[in-house]
Amino acid sequence: MREYWKEHSKESSAKEMMLDSKGELLVTAEVDEIMSYLPPLSNKDVIELGAGIGRYTGLLAEKCKSLVAVDFMEGFLKKNKELNCHHGNINYKCVDVTKLELPLVSADLVFSNWLMMYLSDDEVKALVASQLSWLREGGYCFARESCFRQSGDLTRSFNPSKYRAPADYERLFRSVSLPTEDDQGVYIFELVLSKSVDAYIRLKNNNSQIVWLLQKVRVGKERYQGYHTFQQFLDSRQYSKESILRYEKVFGQNFVSTGGLKTTQEFVSMLDLKKGQKVLDVGAGIGGSAFYMAKEYGVNVLGVDLSSNMISIALERVEQMAGDKSQVKFEVADVTKRQYPCDSFDVIYSRDTILHIQDKPALFSKFYSWLKPGGKVMISDYCCKDGELSEEYKAYVRQRGYFVVSPQQYGQLLNSAGFTAVRTEDRTEQFVEVLKGELCQTEKNKEEFIAEFTEDGYNTIVNGWKDKLRRCGMGDQRWALFYGEKPDSSQPQ
Repeated sequence: MREYWKEHSKESSAKEMMLDSKGELLVTAEVDEIMSYLPPLSNKDVIELGAGIGRYTGLLAEKCKSLVAVDFMEGFLKKNKELNCHHGNINYKCVDVTKLELPLVSADLVFSNWLMMYLSDDEVKALVASQLSWLREGGYCFARESCFRQSGDLTRSFNPSKYRAPADYERLFRSVSLPTEDDQGVYIFELVLSKSVDAYIRLKNNNSQIVWLLQKVRVGKERYQGYHTFQQFLDSRQYSKESILRYEKVFGQNFVSTGGLKTTQEFVSMLDLKKGQKVLDVGAGIGGSAFYMAKEYGVNVLGVDLSSNMISIALERVEQMAGDKSQVKFEVADVTKRQYPCDSFDVIYSRDTILHIQDKPALFSKFYSWLKPGGKVMISDYCCKDGELSEEYKAYVRQRGYFVVSPQQYGQLLNSAGFTAVRTEDRTEQFVEVLKGELCQTEKNKEEFIAEFTEDGYNTIVNGWKDKLRRCGMGDQRWALFYGEKPDSSQPQ
């Protein structure tokens, strides 16, 4: 690795550091964006790993109380010191990060920008454990890596980089835990945000530059069905990569929601989308609805999902797209914790996702604030009947981690959040017909399905669809469509 960077550090320039002929332009374009993803740094202690020539060192030093800048190339640190000698709060360390030793529980943020792609999986896990130990409880880890493929265009005699998928990094982040001081739980990294760098999409049509913001949190010994967090449960169980691809086999290419393209076409047609509008797709899955809206209506879609496996597959599909990739962007985030500026979107669209969220009133209030005046919300979701539910349905909801209400209650929650023109449509009959069609097609293609996913995978789908049909027949399980508008005060009433 040292030989690799000796080859690319003759000038210690941004062009060399970024291994890209557009290095200076990219630095200018991305720096404010990268800094915007960080938590407040006032009076905080920061560690910068792979500090290089100081593209971010000075910016971090301006905002924080103290900064430890680490790099293993003396030439880079020399340049860094020249650029940032006016800052009196920087401690420089020339050391390999895999051998770095720092005081425990001494930092509020560990920042790295292109680092783990040069480490093996075992080295990444060891570094994640070290970062977890260096951080105070509630502290943050920020990382940025090239995923899937090389981004820089400079010629290299050899390339030791490992271009992992985003989900691979997230598995490595999740693989480490440390016992708490009282031995009553463990510390882990909880994912706050993961998304593509917008500057690279805009300038290079490249969605594979990924950032992560993770927080050190304490979790008790009681786990969510054997997992530290709900997100880990989703990615390991219901939305494992194999499960997602099985769903896609049923719903159609790029879709993991009821009816696939057909219901998407029907529902989206009701929104009267206009070219250039901004759409937030909540629970975007692997991108089917987002791709469809962008292609057919010319809108700009931000797809957000809690499952890193979903978004990793969506980003792979973006990589396979021809032409402009800037119309569709994806991020991994908990929408109940994510913050977007008020009046950001023309439409909020969600398919069979909000059943995972308990505090629906708080979420709908967020939706209301995020929408522009006159904006629209459209949601399809699993619901339940009014009255007493069967023990079978209760067990199903509990096992899946769902929080369901009746269609009438759902509509009332939208009204209470301030939405007007609210429509509630019980679509259970349509749901049943769609389920029957999907089940019939799956059974018809049994041999093909088994060859691709095993017989157990086939039985999981077939039995799951039969169970849904039975629950609908009992009246417990409902499926409904909801629509609402944010009033536009500029329009006459």
